[in-house]
Amino acid sequence: MKRTGSCLCGAVRVSVDAAATDLGACHCARCRKWSGGPLMELECGSDVKFEGFENIEVFKSSDWAERGFCKVCGSHLFIKSVESGEYGIPPGLFDSDKGIDFNRQVFFDKKPDYYSFSNTTRNITSEYIYEHFPQARDENT
Repeated sequence: MKRTGSCLCGAVRVSVDAAATDLGACHCARCRKWSGGPLMELECGSDVKFEGFENIEVFKSSDWAERGFCKVCGSHLFIKSVESGEYGIPPGLFDSDKGIDFNRQVFFDKKPDYYSFSNTTRNITSEYIYEHFPQARDENT
């Protein structure tokens, strides 16, 4: 299934050829600061194409990740692993949400008390993340 979409103003378009269906939420402090709440991201792999690249600003938010946003409207476009080149893209950018499965929450133990999802998900703690992805450890998570 190919997914296509754009930022709010349309200056940046995105397309993903992979079957991007796995949706997660990240509750770490860095993602919450960037997104204003939990970061919802669809796992899109590394085969992601952008049009309007001149309108994308990339911010290296840690040693292991970059975040992109539209310079025109400010829409959050992606979080990208520096090591693997894999993208997590907010599902709201895509024209269709068919087939998306909200199946995991990471840094679940860092989630503030003021919100909660009703979906049944795999709830992954910071301890698990740091054990399996030590590069993710920093003072801002």
